[in-house]
Amino acid sequence: MVYQVIGGGTGAGGLGARAAGGPGGDLGAVVVDALPYIDHEYEGPGVREAVLAMVEEETRRYRPTKNYLEHLPPLNLHAFETDIIRAELERLQSRTPMDMISMKRYELPPPVHGRHNDLQAWTEAVDNSYAQLEQQVTRIINLELLEKYGAEVCKAHNEVLVGLARNVQGRLRDIRSQIQDIHLGRKTRQTEVGERLQLLESQWVGLVSKNYEIERACVELEKETSAPDEQFMKGWTSQLDNDNKTNIIKNGDEDHHNDEEHDEPPLKKARAFE
Repeated sequence: MVYQVIGGGTGAGGLGARAAGGPGGDLGAVVVDALPYIDHEYEGPGVREAVLAMVEEETRRYRPTKNYLEHLPPLNLHAFETDIIRAELERLQSRTPMDMISMKRYELPPPVHGRHNDLQAWTEAVDNSYAQLEQQVTRIINLELLEKYGAEVCKAHNEVLVGLARNVQGRLRDIRSQIQDIHLGRKTRQTEVGERLQLLESQWVGLVSKNYEIERACVELEKETSAPDEQFMKGWTSQLDNDNKTNIIKNGDEDHHNDEEHDEPPLKKARAFE
C-alpha cells in the first residue's frame, strides 16, 4: 500500500492514499483510504512492482524544502566525554597500543638489588605482604559469605527478575490484546464498508444497465415513430397533389363557363335575367 504525506511530498500520490485537504485538514497528515481486508486487486500480477516503482520514483524526485531538525538544539558530540574517554579516543586516533593490566598490586617483590640491607625497603616489603594477606583474607570471607548466603540471594534476585518478567509479559499481553482488538475492529468496519460498497456497486451497475436499455428503447422508439411520419408525409403530399389537380381542373371549368357567359348577346342575358 502506498501512502502520501500531505504537505511534504511532491504531490504524486499513489495507490491507497489521498490528500487530506479541505477545512480542518491537518497539513502533514497521512490519510489512508485503502481497505486491505477487502481490496484484493493489489494481489494481481505486476501491481506490487508498479507500486514499488512509484514509491522509488517519488523518493528519487522528493527534495526536502525545510530542515525538520531546526526546532532541536545543536548536536553536542562531546557532552558525555570524560577525561578518561577523551584520553582513550586520543589513543585510538594515534594508534597507540593499549597498556596491559598492572599486576603489581598482587606481587610480593623483595627489596631491589642494592637495598637488601636497607631497613626502609624491608619495611615497605613487609607492609605490602600484610596488605596482600589482608586482601586474601577478605576474599576468603567473601567466598564464605557467598557459600552461606549466595543461594538465597540468587533466589531473591531471581524472584525479582521473575516479577519483572511477569509484569512485562502482562503489559505485552495487554498491548497484543489491544492490537488484536484494533485489527478486529478494522476488519469489522472494512467488511461492513465492503458490503456497502458492493451493494452500491451492484446498484450502480443496475442503474447503468437500465439507462443503457432506456437509451436503446428511445432509439428504437424514435425509429418506429419516424417511419410512420414519413409514410404520413408521403400520403399527405400525394393527397395534396391530387387535391391541387382537382382544384385546378374545377377552376378551369368555372373559368370556361364564365367566359361563355360573357360571350352571350345582351338581349339573351336580359331574358335570362327575367
